[in-house]
Amino acid sequence: MKAPIAITLGDPAGIGPEIIAKAFRDAPDAVRGAFVAGDVGTLRSASQALAAPGRLAWPVVEIASVAEVVAVPPGCIPVLQVIAPPQGIVQGRISAEAGCAAGDCVVWAARAALRGEISALVTAPLHKEALAAAGFPYPGHTELLQAEAAAHLGRTVADVPVRMMLANDELRTVLVSIHMSLRDAIEAVRFDGVLDTLRITHRALTHALGRSPRIGVAGLNPHAGEGGLFGSEERTVIAPAIEAARAEGIDAQGPHAPDTVFMRARAKAGVPSSGEFDVVIAMYHDQGLIPVKYLGVEKGVNVTLGLPLVRTSPDHGTAFDIAGQGVADASSLVEALRMARTLAGA
Repeated sequence: MKAPIAITLGDPAGIGPEIIAKAFRDAPDAVRGAFVAGDVGTLRSASQALAAPGRLAWPVVEIASVAEVVAVPPGCIPVLQVIAPPQGIVQGRISAEAGCAAGDCVVWAARAALRGEISALVTAPLHKEALAAAGFPYPGHTELLQAEAAAHLGRTVADVPVRMMLANDELRTVLVSIHMSLRDAIEAVRFDGVLDTLRITHRALTHALGRSPRIGVAGLNPHAGEGGLFGSEERTVIAPAIEAARAEGIDAQGPHAPDTVFMRARAKAGVPSSGEFDVVIAMYHDQGLIPVKYLGVEKGVNVTLGLPLVRTSPDHGTAFDIAGQGVADASSLVEALRMARTLAGA
């Protein structure tokens, strides 16, 4: 039997605990063999808040080790206490205490995955400002996991390149750069970065699809530069990187106009991989995320490529504006669990 999947708590002031409880309540197949790496009290409170009047809350079972997951009966939420119980958490409010709880859960799960104790981790949303307030020197999950992987492998962070993939049933996009200002992201469009993105994407999707993926590459500038009229990056950086990738046997095409390439890649009539491309390489964060999120945040999944572990997450944030109201949609978390199970072969 494969090792269990860990779901990290997320920011306890956000919707993470609530959507975790909903996933266990509403999607038993997706959560099969999974457990929560977090805080028992926070999950109990979330489960109780979701209970209908006159009905018992979905039961939370504290486990003492990962090995005990298999003994937890169906219809329960297994939680492994991996942090000190957070104090003074206020729903919908940014705090260092909440950021510390969220970050520490991710660190625990990353190290467990790197040791082979869990088959994958699914991360509930954390708040980047709260994470920074807690003293974590990383802008988000991706960079934190990259640092943990590098330390485990005895390498520098630069020697463990990672990329973010956003995916749903209709579209996959992989980003050349992740969390940085737009000005810095434009400067980050360099030959090595584009080529590394193509290599990482090719390896990851070859494993996932069982064949070489068809990769479409977006340009940086309007109309992919229009032959140099609107910018030269396509001719001087992106096209040479594509040619280098093709010389390595990678099926990459472009650079294509970024306002149409995503439509060309979109699956038709709900049939996976029926578009012209299996994935689109986007040059910066919003270029790649807006198309996927427009198609439906509730179905989007974030996958970190390039790590020596499987990590997925919902395609949304902490939603502080609705935290604690019982109205958050757990669909994206459920899809992230299903994606993690597929990638881990669990």
